[in-house]
Amino acid sequence: MIKIKKHNEIFNRKAQVKKLEALKEEFRPDQIRTPLLNLLKEAYQSGFDEIKTRADNGETGVNLANSQSFLTDEVIHILYDVVVDYVYHNANPTKGEKICLAAFGGYGRQEMAPYSDIDLLFILPYKKTAWSEQVVEYILYMLWDMGFEVGHAVRTIKESIRLCHEDLTIKTSLLEMRYIWGEESLFDELISKYDKKIVKGNAPEFTEEKLQERDLRHKRLGDTRYVVEPNLKEGKGGLRDLHTLFWIAKFIYKVHKVSEVVKKGVFSKEEYKEFQKAEEFLWAVRFQLHYLAGRPNEVITFDVQKELSEKLEYADRPNMSGVERFMKHFFLTAKNVGDLTRIFCAYLEEKHKRKPIRLSSFSFRSKYVEGFPIEGSRLSIKKTSELEKDPVKMIEIFHVAQRYELDIHPRALRMIRQNLKFIRGRTRNDERANQLFIEIMTYEKGPGFALRLMNEVGVFGRFVPDFGRVVAQMQYDMYHVYTVDEHTIRAIELTSEVERGILAEEHPLANAIIHKVLSRKVLYISVFLHDIAKGRKGDHSVLGEEVAYKLCPRFGLTPAETETVAWLVRWHLLMTLSAFKRDLSDPKTIADFAGQVQSPERLRLLLVLTVVDIRAVGPKVWNGWKGQLLRELYSRSEEYLLGGQIKYENNHQVSRVVEDFKEELSDWSDEKFNDYINRFYSTYWQAVSTDHLVRNAMMIDMADKFGDKFTVNIHIDNFQNVSELSVYTEDHSGLFSRLTGAIALSGASIQDARIFTTKDGMALDTFRIQDADGNVFKEKEKLEKLEKNIKETLAGKLSPKDVFDKRRIKKKRTDVFKVEPRILIDNKASNSRTVIEINGRDRIGYLFELSQILVDLKISINSAHIATYGERAITVFFVRDVFGHKITSEKKLEIIQDKLMSVLKAE
Repeated sequence: MIKIKKHNEIFNRKAQVKKLEALKEEFRPDQIRTPLLNLLKEAYQSGFDEIKTRADNGETGVNLANSQSFLTDEVIHILYDVVVDYVYHNANPTKGEKICLAAFGGYGRQEMAPYSDIDLLFILPYKKTAWSEQVVEYILYMLWDMGFEVGHAVRTIKESIRLCHEDLTIKTSLLEMRYIWGEESLFDELISKYDKKIVKGNAPEFTEEKLQERDLRHKRLGDTRYVVEPNLKEGKGGLRDLHTLFWIAKFIYKVHKVSEVVKKGVFSKEEYKEFQKAEEFLWAVRFQLHYLAGRPNEVITFDVQKELSEKLEYADRPNMSGVERFMKHFFLTAKNVGDLTRIFCAYLEEKHKRKPIRLSSFSFRSKYVEGFPIEGSRLSIKKTSELEKDPVKMIEIFHVAQRYELDIHPRALRMIRQNLKFIRGRTRNDERANQLFIEIMTYEKGPGFALRLMNEVGVFGRFVPDFGRVVAQMQYDMYHVYTVDEHTIRAIELTSEVERGILAEEHPLANAIIHKVLSRKVLYISVFLHDIAKGRKGDHSVLGEEVAYKLCPRFGLTPAETETVAWLVRWHLLMTLSAFKRDLSDPKTIADFAGQVQSPERLRLLLVLTVVDIRAVGPKVWNGWKGQLLRELYSRSEEYLLGGQIKYENNHQVSRVVEDFKEELSDWSDEKFNDYINRFYSTYWQAVSTDHLVRNAMMIDMADKFGDKFTVNIHIDNFQNVSELSVYTEDHSGLFSRLTGAIALSGASIQDARIFTTKDGMALDTFRIQDADGNVFKEKEKLEKLEKNIKETLAGKLSPKDVFDKRRIKKKRTDVFKVEPRILIDNKASNSRTVIEINGRDRIGYLFELSQILVDLKISINSAHIATYGERAITVFFVRDVFGHKITSEKKLEIIQDKLMSVLKAE
């Protein structure tokens, strides 16, 4: 029995029994229900508040969980007694008129969170009787009326044993069953039969079933412990993994507490302390999570992370916020839970011959592979002294396992983990150790498994301490899905997948050029180091460059290779910024980018690094439109670098585009074709692809034929993952702004926009749009709604502003993120236009509001480029003044800045 500190302050049984006796004096059995309900509600709420006070005052997590269970026990004791002894008192019960109440689930372990379900088993000797049905019904309805969620079962002993054979969940629930109240002999009989018929001789099968169940659960929730909105209970490294260890230990060793497995030799005292620390931390977090939500909640979502960190007293540090420190602690705890699970499995395998998880194609004629013994098809280590004598073995074992496709014995991993202290300066600078490490990272069949295992055990961060600093480092935003170490390993894995052709269909350009890269080593080390300085004070790209200059010689790179890696780390965001924030039809964009890159080899390396970096951010970040922008920037820059300065705006370039365009419209007469092209300014031919030019020509020709002054065309591009919306109508002030409003109202997200006017007063505005999840906007109902909204907005029947104002009243969980507003006005980025870059918080109608300000200031928008990074939106406008020139007046620029800033700061 677990002792509860000052339990009378939570629930004073004597005082409550005294109140109950008074109720019995006043009310008959058929009248007592309502006053009894009020008494129990009041008593429970008082205890609940006391436990919450203890939580706020820093009480340990497990003590809180035990206290919550104790409070529930006491309520059920009182309730059972009054129902059995007073409401349905049976002076001479038969053998069948007996009931035992038992707890299972978390309640059975005496671990309850504030809003946990109450899992109750009503044990009957035989089939139900009228009396037992009345008792069960009364108890359940009282608990429901008190506001509890009750998971219950009413079973005989025979039924319980039969169902254990059929259902793993029931088998597990009875394993952690605990007597609460009632006929104890029934409980004892059930436990006895469970031990004889279910437990005895079935330990290996039960262990396999529970570990398989755990693996499926991990797979369902993403199979990584490094997601930035982790599930505290069910996720990898969470409470359920600790429960799995407890279930298996109890099934095999009949222990009642995890501490007892130390005596069995499963855990060392130090490892058990880690188990305790993990359990205490996770329970403390879970309690505060429930309190903040006011309901059962197991996911540490963005909107509660900051509040949780404050409740648990994580203060800000110069280079890391309190919330990032809290989440790092969480991820490191989850990692420790993984380590403990591995240790436990190693012991089980050794003692109970559990079969290993991975199988190898290696032939086991020899008992050794390159000096490492083979145990049960896994690589192992004989003695700890080997690691102390030659710490390089802690790198080499992963290299050998990778080459021969072998798993590493968990006991060997345990030995490595316990001896990481021997990886010091000499080992880090050892030429052979670094060669092995680089060969692991650049392994042609895929380095992911070895790198992730090295990280799990702690070798990765110990061998490269700069990497150790980013282990479990999260970024408090909606864009980054994984911690920095997990993101880095995923990026390295993706580089290998691109190289092996696995992603050829999704990334045709990266797949084609990766084999032209002169040094695989340079590419892989650049990917490894690109985020190495995240979480430090300052620009992580600049600081990462310094780290690259320090580490690359150690990794065996030449001075020239080191310089290339350092450059790539310094400028790893350059291609993203240029492709997504600049107008790629503007020759200066290409000239500036190519001038920074300087060589075709750097361009190839940067393209691959950019692709895998974006892909590794999260599962929904990459899309075909981003791929198209990167391909366009690459091809134009490659042409620039190989052929010198190409003037995209010259007549030769326009003539070449027009010739290609004419070939596609061979059925048009020369007169018709010339009349058409003379309606447009030269900038139109530079900014649009030939396919797009043809689609626009067909749309405009059809509109002219029927005299339509308003035409909409939507082209679905599944490969680029965008829908191309073209609107042809009479030009007027505010047209672009109204169109952006109508598009936003339709649930579409604008990725890119271009505004063209013809010499005869018509406007051709084109938008590349996606749905809210970054997919192609193509459902028939949505497209019809989009066209309807555009027509009604331009006709003045629909006001986007009014609709947006109403929609913003509702608060979202992501409102917790703050984005520092920033406006940059640049007259150097383009030769002919002023570039306005706006950083602000993304919200519905955001682009509409920004463009409306520019319209009101009589500023002409030529193009707009929008990139979203979680809650942050970067919008870049290329604009001119009313006379078609750059905006150079300081006063005018100041007004623009102030007006746009008012939008960014508006709630």
